[in-house]
This record gives sequence, C-alpha cells and structure tokens, in this order.
Amino acid sequence: MNTKKIYLDHAATTPVDKKVLEAMLPYFSDNFGNAMSLHSFGRVAEDAVDEAREIVSNFLNCQSSEIVFTSGATEANNLSIKGAVKSFQINPKFKGQKPHIITTAFEHHCVLDTCKSLEKEGLAEITYIKPDKEGFISPEDIKKAIRRNTILVSVMYVNNEIGTIAPIEKIGKIIKDSRKKKYSIYPLFHTDATQAINYLNCDIEKLGVDLLSFSGHKIYGPKGVGALYLKRRIPIRKIQDGGDQEGQMRAGTHNVPGIVGLGKAIAIIDKKKNKKIEILRNYLMKKVLQEIPKTKLNGSKKFRSPANLNFSFLNVEGEGLLLSLDMEGIACSTGSACSSGALEPSHVLLAIEKKPEETHGSLRVSLGKDTTKKEIDIFILKLKEIINRLREISGNILKEYYNSND
Repeated sequence: MNTKKIYLDHAATTPVDKKVLEAMLPYFSDNFGNAMSLHSFGRVAEDAVDEAREIVSNFLNCQSSEIVFTSGATEANNLSIKGAVKSFQINPKFKGQKPHIITTAFEHHCVLDTCKSLEKEGLAEITYIKPDKEGFISPEDIKKAIRRNTILVSVMYVNNEIGTIAPIEKIGKIIKDSRKKKYSIYPLFHTDATQAINYLNCDIEKLGVDLLSFSGHKIYGPKGVGALYLKRRIPIRKIQDGGDQEGQMRAGTHNVPGIVGLGKAIAIIDKKKNKKIEILRNYLMKKVLQEIPKTKLNGSKKFRSPANLNFSFLNVEGEGLLLSLDMEGIACSTGSACSSGALEPSHVLLAIEKKPEETHGSLRVSLGKDTTKKEIDIFILKLKEIINRLREISGNILKEYYNSND
C-alpha cells in the first residue's frame, strides 16, 4: 500500500485552498456579526459579503445585484427550476396553462429529480433530451423541443460524470431566437456550471444564459456555499420563505465565512494551470487505453473537461475496483458522489447507451491543480495490477459456475 494517499476525485470535492481558509477564519470568531444587523458588527459582515459578491459578479461579467448566494448548486438549481414554475403559475396571463421545461437525460440528480417531482405533481411537462454516444447534446434537438409553453431550458455546461462539454453558447443563441419569434421572455436558459467554473469561459454574456449555478467546494472553496447568477427582471420567484436576504430571493442568515471563502476561491482561479492538468489527463488516458485491454473511454475524447476521465473496464465490477484502489490509498469514484451509495447503473452512462456490463465496470478519475505525474504513474501501475486480479477472480467464478452446471 502507498504511504502517501493519492486523491483523484476532484469532481466530487476539492480541498479548501490555504488562501481560502485564511480569508475565512476571521469571520468565524472575530468578525462574527450577522450581515443583516445594523450595528458595526453587522456592517463588517455585510461588507465582506458585498466584496465576495463583487468578485463573483466580475468573474461572470454580470452585475453584483444579479448574484444570489445559496447553500450550493443543488439549492441554486432548485431555485432556478421551481422558481420559474412558481412565477409562471401566479401570472394571470398564463392562467390554466401548464409550463413546459426542457432538460437533458443525464443532468445531475438535483436537476433531474426536481423536474421529475414537478412532473409527478402535475405542475409541469418535461422533455428529456438524449445525448449522443459521446455525451453531446444537439442544439437542434433543443430547438425542435421548444413549444409555445416552454418556460425553461436547463442544460449542464460540463457533465459531472463523463466530462463532456455542452455547446451552451449555440443553445443560448437558439433560445434567444425563439424568444424573438414569440415576442416573449420565455424560454429562460439555465446552466449548471459546477464542473465548468474552474476550467471554461463562464462569461454570461458570451454564453447567453439567464441563470447559472455553481458550488464552492468544487473550486477549492468550502462546502455548504454556492451561488446563482440570476439575470435582472427575469420571472423567478423565491421558493424559501423567511427573511429578506439576497434581494428577497433566498431567506436565511448569511453564511458569511462560506461566502467569503467562495469569493476568495473565485479570485484565485488560475486557468493557466489547466494546460498542465490537461497534459496529465492526456498522458493518463493514453496509457490506460493502450496498456489495459478491454477498456473504453466514456464521453468525448476531445471536447471534455481538462480534468476528467471516465473509463469502463469490461469483466470488472466497479465497486470492487473502487475499494481495491482505496486499499492502495487511491481515491477515485464510480460516478457522481451524490449517488455513490446507489447500486443502480449510472443514469449518465445509460443515457449514452452504454451496456449494463460497461456501466458496472466504470471508473471516474478527476485530476486537480496539485496532481503530479508521479501520482499518475503510481495510479496506472496499481490500476493494472488490480484489474488483472479482479478479472482473474471473475474468470474463476464463471468457470466454477459453468462446471457446476454441466
């Protein structure tokens, strides 16, 4: 077993950067005020929240008033989707009409489950666009699915499991054209950019989105905080009652240390490091595909996040592979961290028409800014050993089964 652990699961979460932690610490004990309080303690906290809001808005190229801090992307996604439906429902202009939402079949569960819940409760009609075998969403498929009552299109920027990048800018132009033809503000365009913030251009003007969600803990910030870009004057209603925080869009006491940490994490994003990560990723991809037989890459080989790889190893059970790697001090995942406790095949891999045996033997490897070539070499060596052993065990079990049934 390796004495030094190797972490290759950055798509699940990242360590808090030391600079981020340093920025957060004063707001736990020294500057502990409530950002909504009028006294000096509150003003210090409010100033910190405002500064973080300014950092995030500059990064996204929007106004600071268009940033809503949340507990993470899950809440931001719920607010976007349910908030759009709620706003549509209370508008007398649309009385008696059922809203229609377009999303994809391989979104994160927080988007899919929100849509399915609305569908089950009879509150919305949902169209689930299927990706192709590489995980691409066709803008033309989106265009064909738009109806008169379509109020929202939600497409994730980078798929969290297979890393394929969606053509957000092209979809944005299609939606803009649709609005012009209908002389309507609908459909709104939302993207879950959680896996994109660190690596891709997230200028909202370039992307053409009305709503954009992300989480702090994927970008070397703290857990339990995220943000939603919410374009001015678009019809979204709050879904959480209570106080008037975040422009009356999100009730609840501000998580000041978390918000400060999120702002700092955004401020120190260095996309120059992406080239180094991408070189390591390509090295890893080439070695695994060349040196381990019966291996398939899931997702696009070219148009994917520079930090993501997802493989299917035939005749290997994913959970056994994951646990064997963990015993060697190597952390990866079999898919989304939020569903790692589930025994069902990955809905993402099923959506891109992978066979059941391919979904069960899948492994997601996600690199980070501090990942080294030495770590990659150790990982490849251990991976080959483990897969050979697991395949041998699998073969022996099958032989015993067939011999006993002769």
